[in-house]
Amino acid sequence: MPGWILESEEPELLLRLPAGVVKTIGRDARADFIVEAPLVSRVHCRLTATDEGLTVEDLDSTNGTLVNGERADRSALKTGDTLTVGRVEFRVTTG
Repeated sequence: MPGWILESEEPELLLRLPAGVVKTIGRDARADFIVEAPLVSRVHCRLTATDEGLTVEDLDSTNGTLVNGERADRSALKTGDTLTVGRVEFRVTTG
């Protein structure tokens, strides 16, 4: 099943998003992907994966969500993009 992969080096994390899912990133137990790192909000952002692509939506996080270094309220992601949540930098690929 096609989908998306978000991978970070520090901390070492690998998040898999098959097409058709909606997942959240945050440091709270309510988040689908828990990221215990500085500047990550309790429920920081939402990822929506479809056959057509991957989008990220900031959920009013304190420190914002960055795509390729630019603050983004909502943005389409593509292979090679960088998604920054708090101090965690994810590389976006398909898989």
